[in-house]
Amino acid sequence: MTAETITAESSGTFPLGDLPVHRLGFGAMRLTGSAAFHLGVPSDRARSIAVLRRAVELGVNHIDTAAFYFSSLRSANELINTALSPYADDLVIAAKVGPYRDHRGEWGTSARPDELRGHVEENLRQLGRDHLDVVHLRRMGQDSIAEHFGALAELRRAGLVRHLGISAVEPRHLAEALEIAPVVAVQNRYGLDGPYPEGAELLRLCGERGIAFVPYYAVAGQGGERGASEVRQEEEVLAVARAHGVSPAQVRIAWTLHQGPHVLAIPGTGDPGHLEENIAAGTLRLTGEELARLDSARTRTA
Repeated sequence: MTAETITAESSGTFPLGDLPVHRLGFGAMRLTGSAAFHLGVPSDRARSIAVLRRAVELGVNHIDTAAFYFSSLRSANELINTALSPYADDLVIAAKVGPYRDHRGEWGTSARPDELRGHVEENLRQLGRDHLDVVHLRRMGQDSIAEHFGALAELRRAGLVRHLGISAVEPRHLAEALEIAPVVAVQNRYGLDGPYPEGAELLRLCGERGIAFVPYYAVAGQGGERGASEVRQEEEVLAVARAHGVSPAQVRIAWTLHQGPHVLAIPGTGDPGHLEENIAAGTLRLTGEELARLDSARTRTA
């Protein structure tokens, strides 16, 4: 099978509530700039639109986005709307609320519970939809998420939101949310670049409860200065990549998918070639020895 014929279907499927998605999806953050989305030079507009359309052609039916994914030149939601509307029936768009930025791009504090309806409606307006398939509450450091998650549960009952998820949480927040409404997905930091003990516990809990676990920054890594342990880890990733004739990013995506059948990957890119590589990673099967090798290098970054 060549890269041109590989589709996201090869990664398998997992349901977000009653919405089945391919386990290899697409994160829209990088369309507006760098990995920090409000920094750097965004991808060319026409190329970004082409990448989104190609992603759907290649079977991607889960796109992760947010109204606060914008730069001075690009809005991820507007690009998605332009590229993909009218939307395919099986396309699931997941948005996040909690953080917010003003029109100048300046960050505010966490949205209040009574502001979340407006933030959901802004995502709806930008995307050109009458409801959101999934909305994640991104915790912004608050001790309890009950009031915020309860506000989203009200919007779910009102029909503006179909399913709910949570992001950047601790295991206790998952228990707190489940007392209020069903949770279909948890987004947390988790990847080869570090042990992330809270992410590991959430990975386990989600698997036990049939909830999707969606790690973010799983491919980007920590960035910046790297110590000896991080360099050693990268050497192990490169060794596995060379053995398969693939890129290190593909190894990281494959490792993510190997963490459990309930794990979804949402790598993002504004580059058509990287998109094809990311989707091809869904067919990469790592051996038990390779997984142990990568896990061993990973633990040494702690």
